[in-house]
Amino acid sequence: MEIDTLILGAGAAGMFCAAQAGRGTLVIDHAKAPGEKIRISGGGRCNFTNLGTTHANFLSANPHFCKSALGRYTPWDFLALIEKHGIAWHEKTLGQLFCDGSATQIVAMLRAEMTRAGADLWLKTEVGEVRHDGSRFRVALSREGKAVEVAARHLVLATGGKSIPKMGATGLAYDIARQFGLAVTETRPALVPFTFPEGRFQALAGVALPVTVTTGSTRFAEAMLFTHRGLSGPAVLQASSYWHEGEAITVDLLPGHDAFAALRDRRGQSGKRNLTNALAEVLPARLVDDLTPSLGLKGNLADQSDARLRDIAGALHSWTLTPGGTEGYRTAEVTLGGIDTDALSGKTLEAKSVPGLFAIGEAVDVTGWLGGYNFQWAWASAHAAGAALRQR
Repeated sequence: MEIDTLILGAGAAGMFCAAQAGRGTLVIDHAKAPGEKIRISGGGRCNFTNLGTTHANFLSANPHFCKSALGRYTPWDFLALIEKHGIAWHEKTLGQLFCDGSATQIVAMLRAEMTRAGADLWLKTEVGEVRHDGSRFRVALSREGKAVEVAARHLVLATGGKSIPKMGATGLAYDIARQFGLAVTETRPALVPFTFPEGRFQALAGVALPVTVTTGSTRFAEAMLFTHRGLSGPAVLQASSYWHEGEAITVDLLPGHDAFAALRDRRGQSGKRNLTNALAEVLPARLVDDLTPSLGLKGNLADQSDARLRDIAGALHSWTLTPGGTEGYRTAEVTLGGIDTDALSGKTLEAKSVPGLFAIGEAVDVTGWLGGYNFQWAWASAHAAGAALRQR
């Protein structure tokens, strides 16, 4: 079977690229349904983009690589497509856009765009040997138990990274890239909860509060959630992408507040109040109980000197913790690292040394923050590759 373009992966990037590339394009995936990560994203409502997207919201060995694709296909371009299909949406905090209804509307929209463009989709299809015969890529496929060889002028790697293996995620794109001589940067789980040994925060599971989490020189001010295994929530997930094993993180439990001034004022107003009760007015009571032994919280406010209150305030603004690790690819929303951008054209996402081979989306060493940025990279990189393919 001979076609123009074979796209491996029916996720956000793969389907959108097919919609741009048009006729003669086949998308294949081993899953039973397309866009499974889209379906579960955003609590089932898909945080499909972020209005504040810039290259600064992405991690990459080359932080400038993503500028071209992002600049040529913006969140407003994708929003126009959403509205064209009559999908109702709303904006949450920090420029995050979600469907009013179900994330499956995004999947249906992409399928409709593929159909309009004349692209085909094969599901329940496994990839075998991939080779190039000098003029075409030849890919051995197994479709529902039947062997099929597809010969394609162009091959697009859109299988994503290793995150959430229970949904079938693998390192296939990396393997194929290496086979054709493309370098792959170190990969690790990103946007992932931290774990701590011996059930450190088990008694606090379910407690959430606004914080600022700092790792290295990077900080994020959003919510933090205590879990049975450790720490999660947007601030923690964001920080995890910048964290390295063995490093400590610093948590400001009262961001935007002067803890010392607040404690001093309360001491002046009601010095006989118990210190822990006073703290429980500004922090979750269970968290205060957990902090009591390590911070030596005891006595009434009147018993605390200014120096002592400064020490307590300092500890609350700079709570230092060293995670034991992360929950790994099992729960990571994305994979950090991937196919080295030095091997790709920033304009088309085509491999410089292998004409006809493209890599898009999460498979590439471009990893976005939490909040719709990774979807925008999927749309932008797919649009860049798809536009190039359409012109050939």
